[in-house]
Amino acid sequence: MSDAQATGDGPRCVGCGGRVKTLFVQYSPGNIRLMKCDKCKAVADPYIECEFMIILIDLVLHKTRAYHHVLFNKLSMGSSVDKGILYRSTLIHIALDTFRISFSKGNRAGGASSRSIFSTVSNCTEVVGDALLGNIVFIFMLLLGVRFFLKLSFDIIRYRDILFAVIISSYFKLFLFTMMVWEFPSSVIFIVEMFVLSSNVVALRVVSQFPRAHCFAVCLLAHAAKYLTQRWILGTP
Repeated sequence: MSDAQATGDGPRCVGCGGRVKTLFVQYSPGNIRLMKCDKCKAVADPYIECEFMIILIDLVLHKTRAYHHVLFNKLSMGSSVDKGILYRSTLIHIALDTFRISFSKGNRAGGASSRSIFSTVSNCTEVVGDALLGNIVFIFMLLLGVRFFLKLSFDIIRYRDILFAVIISSYFKLFLFTMMVWEFPSSVIFIVEMFVLSSNVVALRVVSQFPRAHCFAVCLLAHAAKYLTQRWILGTP
């Protein structure tokens, strides 16, 4: 925790979002005391003593306290700790989009005919390219919206933090992996994407402290640009 404080914003209170010196004091293994926020006088981060499933449920319910805990206190956003997480999360994000596009194309084709090795490799390359281009458009429109709609001055670290928050808050895309085991209608993909959009809005609001309507407009713009790119230009469903 001291490293995070030295190099980044440090931990924050999950209630008011104010910065705190430390979240807890450890007297012995398993014996800790949660610290209170000097600003709101409440326990800075009660999630420290919570099980993962409780945190996950609160994330699914879009509670800003849970997002504060994950982004600022768990993943140490704003410090050098999150760089590797950002790169890996971005790769996973693109991989999940690749699977989504592949699943949609598979449903459209019906999977009736067998393919040669060459056509399979060609199809895989095309799907990966579609996912890459779609996400490049998504990131560009997201940062463009943040710059001109939210009117944030350009700061590479601040913009990286915003991208980090949006990528991490797209965690519900992991649900797409269940489609490899169980059969779901293609409409489930739309539901997942809508949930990801709403989660992105909460994360962007937590990071930027802008009104919900402004954050929704920016995220909707980025998702719509990505959808139109893959739907009309690339011809993917």
